[in-house]
Amino acid sequence: MPITTLDLRGVRCPLPIVRLNTTIRTIEPGQQLGFVADDPAFPLDVQAWGRRTGHAVTLDPPDAGCVRGTVTRVA
Repeated sequence: MPITTLDLRGVRCPLPIVRLNTTIRTIEPGQQLGFVADDPAFPLDVQAWGRRTGHAVTLDPPDAGCVRGTVTRVA
């Protein structure tokens, strides 16, 4: 279960990834950070970021133009 959910709605590229990257550093390895975003490019961006950083990204099905999901921090 996510310890918090980062609300990235209304924020456009590259700021959603910047905020996610900054916030993920504040939690312990193994913990999850939730997110919600409405930038159309965010799903592809967050998946690429996860592959690059090694963090596990899970996306929920789109809901009313928003993307929700979680990131699990790695060591």
